[in-house]
Amino acid sequence: MSIVDLRKAYHSRICREIVRLKRDGETEYPNFADKGNKSSREIALGIVQRLGCVANYESLSGQATGNLFEAITKDFLESAFGLLHHLRPGRWHYSIETPISDFDQYEHLGELERIVEQVSTLASSLGTDYIIKPDIVIGRWPVSDEEINQEKRVVDAAKIFAGLTPLREVNAEHHRLILHASISCKWTLRSDRSQNARAKH
Repeated sequence: MSIVDLRKAYHSRICREIVRLKRDGETEYPNFADKGNKSSREIALGIVQRLGCVANYESLSGQATGNLFEAITKDFLESAFGLLHHLRPGRWHYSIETPISDFDQYEHLGELERIVEQVSTLASSLGTDYIIKPDIVIGRWPVSDEEINQEKRVVDAAKIFAGLTPLREVNAEHHRLILHASISCKWTLRSDRSQNARAKH
């Protein structure tokens, strides 16, 4: 299956499982449009037509659409990334439920939150909302020295070398995921969420 096929299948799932049409009097609009904005309704209808979605008027809650969009997008990313395994080999982890503190780079946030919760003065001064739960995350598991030395001897357990990198299993007693990507996935876009889609140069 090519990336084109995967993309078509992704759009098909979105149409089938998420896209719903709503009515407000005589006005009809997709469930990701701003019903009070004519341009938003027209753009959304154009997207539905280009995707080839079949009209579906069944009700679906906003929470359900957001959760479905995350799950469907995660499945697409995992399948698409799988096509490139020969370019990016390794054991990969795809999730919509993993908090940021589960990753090696952000493990300290979990410890910081535990400390702040135990000291009321810190909690009132700094707050307690340190653990971000991204919509979709891709992580990589550390590798053994056997994997690293598969083609030629690169590292030696008897010599202290590359002793801090989280990529080597031998460097940590408890293996932790290494964050590769954190993806914001929103079904609708409000003005207060616009920073998630803003490109910075």
